[in-house]
Amino acid sequence: MGVYLNPGNRGFWESVRSEIYVDKTGLIAETNKCINTEQKFLCVSRPRRFGKSMALKMLAAYYSCGCDSKGLFAGFSIAGNPTYKEHLNRYDVVFLNMQQFLIEASPGKVTEYLEQEVLEELNEEYGTVLKGREMGLAAAFRKIYAKTDKQFIFLIDEWECVMRERQESETLQKQYLDFLRNLLKDQPYVALAYMTGILPVKKYGQHSALNMFWEYSMTDQFAFEKYTGFTEDEVKVLCEKYDMDFALISNWYDGYQFREFQHIYNPRSVVAAMKNRILSNYWTSTETYEALKIYMDMDFDGLRSDIVRMLGGGRVKVNMWSFQNDMKNFRTKDDVLTLLIHLGYLAYDSKEEEAFIPNKEIIGEFENAMSVSGWPEIVRILKASDKLLEDTLNGDERSVAEGLDRAHTEAASILTYNDENSLACAIGLAYYSARKDYRLIRELPAGHGFADIVFLPLPSVNKPALVVEVKYDKTAHTAIQQIKDRQYTQALEGYAGEILAVGINYDRDNVNKPHSCVIERIEK
Repeated sequence: MGVYLNPGNRGFWESVRSEIYVDKTGLIAETNKCINTEQKFLCVSRPRRFGKSMALKMLAAYYSCGCDSKGLFAGFSIAGNPTYKEHLNRYDVVFLNMQQFLIEASPGKVTEYLEQEVLEELNEEYGTVLKGREMGLAAAFRKIYAKTDKQFIFLIDEWECVMRERQESETLQKQYLDFLRNLLKDQPYVALAYMTGILPVKKYGQHSALNMFWEYSMTDQFAFEKYTGFTEDEVKVLCEKYDMDFALISNWYDGYQFREFQHIYNPRSVVAAMKNRILSNYWTSTETYEALKIYMDMDFDGLRSDIVRMLGGGRVKVNMWSFQNDMKNFRTKDDVLTLLIHLGYLAYDSKEEEAFIPNKEIIGEFENAMSVSGWPEIVRILKASDKLLEDTLNGDERSVAEGLDRAHTEAASILTYNDENSLACAIGLAYYSARKDYRLIRELPAGHGFADIVFLPLPSVNKPALVVEVKYDKTAHTAIQQIKDRQYTQALEGYAGEILAVGINYDRDNVNKPHSCVIERIEK
């Protein structure tokens, strides 16, 4: 057992003996399908704290020869898979943590240091085969394969840290990518290569040095959806075990979605909430909000408006195809938004090609970033939202209209009212503080249509639900009547409390008082 060659199963052993472990061994069945096929090169990228390293430790424990992991996997889902015994502890595994090499190597000598370290272990294991002459790492693997017919499985963690942490050095980045290409592409000794990090494979122009890799990222995980984070069913089981309210956990940590699994949770945050029995910002506390602030402040036309729309509960279209998969080369606002998707600050609906802020935990991070940045008008709206909610609950229609007028004045330089959807985003922003006690739902299917905004009180919150309908150049009474005629309150299935219907209209011709409001208490 070595540091890089066949590192053993201790890492996964520590995972499964932890207080909370959710069985993700089904991932192994997916990688088994790819061994010695045209799909054997996998790049699986996820945000930090989404279990990337743990997945690699699991794969190392399963594939590494030189250790017996049968007992370790007993009882988990992979043990019932037909391919389980075929590949269990049958391969030489090469485990590379690129962050370690980047930290320990002399400046500009990352690949040289990596070769030196791995060759040393290869010589210890295959000294008789490699004896005779100096050779590079790829040549050493080729010779081992030629003499022994043994193949290797490569597991690479933090694969793109060179691109993230050496953004100024294009030379080092290209050297590193060329090294990986030479090490892996078209090499007969590679049975499987699985690398993971935050970003997908780096692009240069229209081509990639690593174009043999199949990409699984936060824009589309395909077959790996179930293993990207915790699923809704897995979180429900944990909530039952730890006597935690599922609705509250969902409000804080749900929101990432894919094609099949529409509810994916940040695993680290859920585990921390269960262990501590406190709902808080766990994931984003691992990195300063200054990182988010840098991207929010980038001067791309329309970026600030899109962020404000998403803070108001809206979604924005994203064209992700120009993104170069790095953290330096940005040409459009879409590049910035795509990066924020990969970093986990935004969720992505691949069917609609729309980005949105996933949950309460991430909303707080945007708020923190704005509080120390050049967003004073939005911060003032957020601070005034407590009063707006109070006036709404009190049925003070005049004060609500005046509050919305002030919010519109503050946001006018960023967010333009040009339709009812834009207005609904602005209303969602103006009611920002309501999310402490409510779950905001945009365009909720209800009765004979879609309610513009619904604020559903969280469990243990003794406040009425709000069904908000917005109109543009009509009347607030028209909005109220639509709520009634289309029976929007039917959408609140299972909710037995009080309901407020809130009708809001924006009249662009009324310069002094553009907003009007009508509030009615209605029976469900």
